[in-house]
Amino acid sequence: MEERARAAAAASRAKTSGSEAITGNYLAPGLAGQPVTTIDGSRSFTPSLACRKTASLLEVLVQPGSTGDLTAVSIARDTDLDGTIDSRRNLPVPVSGICANGVIACDPGSWNACKSYRWHAGAAGSLTLQSAALGELAGCYCINGSCGAGLAWSNMSGVLRDLGGGMIGALTTSDPRYGVTEAVIDGPSIRYVGAQSTACSAGPRLAQPAYRANPAAMASDAYAASSGNSVFQALAGSQVAAGTSLQYRRCSAERTVSVLSAEPANIISRTSGGYSAASSGTSLDFLMGSPSDNSLSANGCKLIDFRMTLNVRDPDRIVNARLARWFADDWAQIRIDGDVVASGPQTWTSSGLPPGKCEQKKTYTQNPNLDITSRLTAGPHEVWLRVAVADEGEAFAQIHVDVDDSCKTVEQLADGCAAMAADTQCRLDSETVDGVQTFIKGVATGLKPLVQTRQLGGAACPTELTRDYFQKERTYRCTSAQAPMPDTSRGTYIIDHSTETLLADRVRQSNGSFSESTRPFSLPGRGSVAACEPICKTRKAAANDGVAVDGIVADRQNLPVGEEIHFHACTDDNRCPAGPGEDIVSACGCLDDFPEAAAMMQTVRLAGADLVCTEVAP
Repeated sequence: MEERARAAAAASRAKTSGSEAITGNYLAPGLAGQPVTTIDGSRSFTPSLACRKTASLLEVLVQPGSTGDLTAVSIARDTDLDGTIDSRRNLPVPVSGICANGVIACDPGSWNACKSYRWHAGAAGSLTLQSAALGELAGCYCINGSCGAGLAWSNMSGVLRDLGGGMIGALTTSDPRYGVTEAVIDGPSIRYVGAQSTACSAGPRLAQPAYRANPAAMASDAYAASSGNSVFQALAGSQVAAGTSLQYRRCSAERTVSVLSAEPANIISRTSGGYSAASSGTSLDFLMGSPSDNSLSANGCKLIDFRMTLNVRDPDRIVNARLARWFADDWAQIRIDGDVVASGPQTWTSSGLPPGKCEQKKTYTQNPNLDITSRLTAGPHEVWLRVAVADEGEAFAQIHVDVDDSCKTVEQLADGCAAMAADTQCRLDSETVDGVQTFIKGVATGLKPLVQTRQLGGAACPTELTRDYFQKERTYRCTSAQAPMPDTSRGTYIIDHSTETLLADRVRQSNGSFSESTRPFSLPGRGSVAACEPICKTRKAAANDGVAVDGIVADRQNLPVGEEIHFHACTDDNRCPAGPGEDIVSACGCLDDFPEAAAMMQTVRLAGADLVCTEVAP
């Protein structure tokens, strides 16, 4: 068995080991209508994969000049794919540099007065050059005499592949039906074999290739196609498996926003006592007592009480609350909810007569600006002004409060879908977000609602609120088991109790009991497997012919010649198949150059990052 498996693997590897093998054995003959053989060569057949076949989809012939530029580039095409060349044209400019998707034309033999061009395929299939910025091109390098002598001739195969590859890329982008199967290089020319591989329509604008430019359209088109397909609808309406039923559950997630504005009187107000409550903008002043001169009288030392109740509805909107001013003739103490916060002319904390002589023969005045904000919590609060008068006198207290009457929003997200989203038996079937259908039949449509800004609060309190969404309507498809699930306990027992040399089993008897057994067990020999696929590493000198917006890269380097690193899979006799001009750096073996590759990628990443120059003072 092992020998047969190795023989089959070797036969498969012989025909599919690389891109060239796959192209030569399958892709090229398949698209060209030629016989294709099976892996073992026992059978052959002639497929018909393309509508029209051609041997020469595109032919490019170049002629380097004495300056190193490609002074002549001839392009021949079979536009209708009938096997006959029907279009020939020459490039209107010399080619001084080649890019993956275009060319660069400069003054011959120099890198002056350079212009960049991008390959473009028109609606009728015409292949032309369009002016473009160098930043729009990729993989550009120089080939004329400003970068070295004879670069085009010495690298002709690479020049032809890159030049023709840009043309083919433009053609296949314009018309995805083109399929290229082979590129044949013959001296200074390259010939591409191809066919129409996608469809037989005369028009290139087909629905299938259109999904490449607009992938989101695939979901909606698939839904439209499935809606009219009776087989699909029958499967969609059936039970997923025996004993399982489907339930569709609907839910919504809604964002509710309330805009609150408050009049100062609705934040804190005087409900009893005192004699005045004045407001000015966002400030309120609550006054209490009898401030007129000698408006209080007594025969001896008499205690007189003034009480005022303040009701706090929204303490969070109270910015500042203070005992701003008070005075008394003769004595006074001020309490808030029974706690003494101020007294005079001396400290007076008891509820009885003052601790000193009652008659003071003057008015004691204070402007303490005492902070009482923390005392004004939600609910009613009593402010108590107690005065001790010996003969005649007066008393006054002022509470000053600053409030915030700005518009505020209270936002709540009522998510009625949270439980179903967390249920592993439920899957999202459809979803509408603010009127936009984002899921249909469990498939994302690719549509997303724009970020919305809503006007709330009306004219009295206009407020703008911006959110990703305000309402979601969802339908979940949930499964519920109606029949018992298969018994997998026997398989679990075998896996848990068996070893590489012993097979354990447990079987349920007719009476419900279990019978356990063990028997010797051995695996067949696994054979020997190589630790890795042997590879070798080679090095080859190469000119630094890359170009950028600032000019030729070699002009900015100390050494204009660089190196190319190549890796090759070793032959069966462990030899390194190095190419022409390549020097072996590492012989065949299990090479691991990951650290070097990681360092190179990090270098490229950091080179493209922003540079910040700083100056350190001495």
